[in-house]
Amino acid sequence: MKKFVLALAMAAGLFAALILTGCQRRDGAAGGGEQQSGGSAAVSAPQIALLMRNMDEQFLKDYSDNVRKLAQEKGVDLNVQDARSDGATQLTQLQTLLNQGYKYFVIVPVVSELSEQMNQLIQEKDGAAAYSNIQPTTDSLKVGKNFFFASSPEFVGGRYQGQLIADYFDKNADKAPGKTLDMILILGQLGHPAQVNREAGLLAELKTRGYTVNVVARDTANWTPDQSQQKMDAWIAAYRGQFNVVAAQNDGMALGAVESLIQNGLTKSDASDGTILTVPVYGIDATQDAINSMKENKLFATVLQDAVGQSAAAFDVIHQVATGAYRAGNPAGGTPAATTPIDEAPANDASIIGQCYLVPFVPVDKDSDYYKSH
Repeated sequence: MKKFVLALAMAAGLFAALILTGCQRRDGAAGGGEQQSGGSAAVSAPQIALLMRNMDEQFLKDYSDNVRKLAQEKGVDLNVQDARSDGATQLTQLQTLLNQGYKYFVIVPVVSELSEQMNQLIQEKDGAAAYSNIQPTTDSLKVGKNFFFASSPEFVGGRYQGQLIADYFDKNADKAPGKTLDMILILGQLGHPAQVNREAGLLAELKTRGYTVNVVARDTANWTPDQSQQKMDAWIAAYRGQFNVVAAQNDGMALGAVESLIQNGLTKSDASDGTILTVPVYGIDATQDAINSMKENKLFATVLQDAVGQSAAAFDVIHQVATGAYRAGNPAGGTPAATTPIDEAPANDASIIGQCYLVPFVPVDKDSDYYKSH
């Protein structure tokens, strides 16, 4: 069924591409796009397209903003496309851009499964692509040596969140009698690689640290603060007094949970443990909004997913290919090419490990350098 759906999406993309071939609209090739010129020499400037799954989440906004900044600095003719979380739209955008002569892409895909099909289309034009945030499949990177993964291992991000939780309860043992955590777990989009691997890493780290985790409530809020706040409101009504920690898989959802706890009166005047909330709340991404919440003693801690680092690595390796500067093993955007496989796909395959740029996660609490500098 999935192959049939993708085939239909491909057909839609080809049809749209035939209509738009040669149009080269300055506001972007397919709906939701924009194009920025690197300067007066735009005609001879390298052309790179940025394909975003959406720009609704703060991490993705930060990512796209940094690509725009880098493109301006490098004199790149950049075309930005927003797929609005629709796979068929993203395929259409890619095919249209290919027909207009674009060959080089930075991509945050809507879903992993699209990456192999996209890379096959790009390979036909002798192009290149670098993927971030949502992993491309292992087979997609095997399509050619000019396809790259520039992102952060999600399992490690989950482990760091678990580390921050364990650190808190080690210091406040009375809040978790018997080292038992009664957790509310707020998930991203179900099946998303980050959702799966961050949860696995979180639970693995807490088990390693000797904690028993009782999941009181677990559901998706699809990465959004509004859905998270609504879910948290319902859980507080059902489980008030029955949970001692809230872990959210991104900062937006964490901040939605924080707001719900405040609105429902789960606050205290003593913030000596680092939060005015009666239970600590944790996120992932280390957005500026999250850091600001920590400074107000609301959100307890987060984990830096480096939007600047990921986008710099992805953009730089594609810029190197586009300008003929790329050589296997080159660093990109300050991140070295990986040399040793890890446990998480696609960087677990030795045959493509050199095409992977693994930007590290960083735990962020009030003692961390990242917190102090922001």
